[in-house]
Amino acid sequence: MSARFGRRLFLRGSAVVAFGSFLPAFARRALAQDAARRKTLVFLFLRGALDGLHVLTPDEPRLRQLRPQLALEERLDLGVPGFKLHPSLAGLLPLWKSRQLAFVHATGSPDPTRSHFDAQDYLDLGTPGVNTTADGWLARALFETQVGEPGPLDAVAVSPRLPRSLQGADGALAFASLDQLRLRPLAGARGRQGRDEARAAFEGLYGAVPDDAVAATGQKAFAALDLLEKKLLSAKPSVAYPNGPIANALKPLAQLIKSNVGLRVGCVDSGGWDTHVNEAAVLQQNLRQLGDSLAAFMADLGPLAQDVAVVAATEFGRTARQNGTGGTDHGHGSLAFVLGGSVAGGRVHGTWPGLADDQLYQGRDLAVTTDLRSVLAAAAATQLGATDLDDLFPGFTGEPLAGLFG
Repeated sequence: MSARFGRRLFLRGSAVVAFGSFLPAFARRALAQDAARRKTLVFLFLRGALDGLHVLTPDEPRLRQLRPQLALEERLDLGVPGFKLHPSLAGLLPLWKSRQLAFVHATGSPDPTRSHFDAQDYLDLGTPGVNTTADGWLARALFETQVGEPGPLDAVAVSPRLPRSLQGADGALAFASLDQLRLRPLAGARGRQGRDEARAAFEGLYGAVPDDAVAATGQKAFAALDLLEKKLLSAKPSVAYPNGPIANALKPLAQLIKSNVGLRVGCVDSGGWDTHVNEAAVLQQNLRQLGDSLAAFMADLGPLAQDVAVVAATEFGRTARQNGTGGTDHGHGSLAFVLGGSVAGGRVHGTWPGLADDQLYQGRDLAVTTDLRSVLAAAAATQLGATDLDDLFPGFTGEPLAGLFG
């Protein structure tokens, strides 16, 4: 076998090709001087339609009439008039008291759909009523604010696949774990030993031609991987995270933020919020996981939480009335969580519409009084510098939600 053919065969069958567009760019970034600390926006999509009325309940007698079995007897006092918090979110109380947590109630999409598939597309794309938009709202935010060449770790999703919110973003990555980001597939099942063997094979093929362009790229790539590994090891979690998919996704995001590799946007998906049956028990468990995971994430970031904002939102809400199976059905308005050092926390933002029959949307749902795009626009402006609403949310005539960030 000729050396040239051997090099081609090695490259074709290795992760050097599979990640060819990623490695050279990361090599340039990782081997350069550490970038200046950047702000980061984390978008947590609560897929399935979270019942905002069960999370942050209004002090209205009408709620018990609508939900005689679902209305909670014991709720957490937030020290603000009008609302109390679900007890499973007790882990978030320190963030509320330190004014790093805010809620936006009666928020959502102006589109009336109750289809999960359509509503999730509308939120990911930022174009309610239109699911054929070419790129996602976060991809547009990154493009608008990009200075110079996009970094390979500007935007990541801890997910098996890239969400539509990042569709069209140059170089955005999706990975299920940090092991995938470390390119462990290069090593196969043999871990570091296999990766070292792959490096040795590469150097054996290219050692005689060190000036070869591919050889130079490969050497930088391996050096970049070593530096990434060093950065990640220096940013191990400083707190214990709960077990569960939300924590398992937030933990690597915290590690990347602490590693200072230039992360600007991080995306996490969480399912299981479609509560047609036995809602009280399902949300008791899910909300505890959500609250404890977010609390661990913010604690893990430490002082860096000042530069991070998390928006947790859902595609639509639930019916105001409970159904016959201990749950609620697809509705309209819901709730958003907003966390971070620059958040105007300790407050419930938005306008409360009320639960009287003539105040409910179509006589059945919590009304939307704050377009969710106003919440996302405020976060994108504060964290990314994205201020052109025409580009960020085509067709949107509203404004970023005033007062959400300090």
